[in-house]
Amino acid sequence: MALRGTNQEFGRPYNRRIVLESIRRFGPIARGDIAQHVGLTVQTVSTIVRELEEQGYILSVREEPKGRGQPPTTLRINPEGGYAVGIHLTPLGIDAALINLSGDVIESIHREAPSPTPDLAFEAIGAMVADLTGRRAGGRLIGVGMALPGPFGVESMSFVGPTTMAGWKGVPLRERLAAATGLPAFFETDMAAAAMGERLYGLGLQRSDYYYLYFSVGLGGAMVHDGGVLRGAWGNAGEIGHIPVVPDGEPCPCGNRGCLERYLSLEARGRWNGSDAEWVAEVAPVFRNAIAVIENLFDPETIVLGGLASPQLLERLAELAEPLHNSVSARKDRAAPRILVAQGGQHAVLRGAAALAVSGVLSPRFGQIFTAKRQREGDLLNGGDIAA
Repeated sequence: MALRGTNQEFGRPYNRRIVLESIRRFGPIARGDIAQHVGLTVQTVSTIVRELEEQGYILSVREEPKGRGQPPTTLRINPEGGYAVGIHLTPLGIDAALINLSGDVIESIHREAPSPTPDLAFEAIGAMVADLTGRRAGGRLIGVGMALPGPFGVESMSFVGPTTMAGWKGVPLRERLAAATGLPAFFETDMAAAAMGERLYGLGLQRSDYYYLYFSVGLGGAMVHDGGVLRGAWGNAGEIGHIPVVPDGEPCPCGNRGCLERYLSLEARGRWNGSDAEWVAEVAPVFRNAIAVIENLFDPETIVLGGLASPQLLERLAELAEPLHNSVSARKDRAAPRILVAQGGQHAVLRGAAALAVSGVLSPRFGQIFTAKRQREGDLLNGGDIAA
């Protein structure tokens, strides 16, 4: 994503976010280089940098002189400048992690809770967040983000079937999460959160256009374009698991038959009686077809295969997908393989969920969307509380 400053009504907080994002992405970096990246004057950048230093979000470092004159001061993110909590809620249980501004997982907790009810889940989440934040007493808590299976707001598909949580339809997620934790709260689909986590802390730093195929209890994905996750009109883009691939195939809880995730997901693996190797060999042709569909629809630089499945299973799946079908991605001038296994690991979802809260500070695109209508309610960078 191109980082450019703005002169619009909400320009001041947006410019602070964009400068901070530039430091996060390119640091250590000098003020003049930031100004070139974001299209602001050096004076404006210097004013913003001074505020960010005073608020503890960034650190300035001066290298040792290597010749005449003093080298310029460079800036980098202060990892301990703030923390966010990432929550991942699945039909298998609840994971939570305390994550600093550099994306490091400081502490993490897992709670066994098969298909929890909302009351049980939010009670557990409140206790888990209190435990995590208590381990960094005095640290600045920015907020909490929760990732859970989608899609959201689709009557016949939301919170339906074994890959989601029954009984969650109509639950005010953001309000319940804020009430349980006492923090500004955000939520997102787990596949979009994982794609965000990979963009920020995994392969995404090197690539700006890729499809993240999220292999979990179900199957989903998200297209990362120009550094941002494509959301769709209602925020549900990427539900590739509900593409019918087998005519008159297995019935799916969504109401269709032969949906992709009925054959390619951890839930599908759980219904298979044989070994991992046998299952991968069985589903490899279906996976190969799915890759061709994704490539022809999105034309990505690469497809990043990640999620909750073990890296060994994902690696084996990627290997057995060869030879891949012909598609628009079968180019001789490729700079990357057509399939890569994610580097962010199983913490990618938690990092992405935490980034939902931190993105009010770090992400220009998020800031542009939300700050305009919420600026009067406060600004996290100034210590205000933005109700999510």
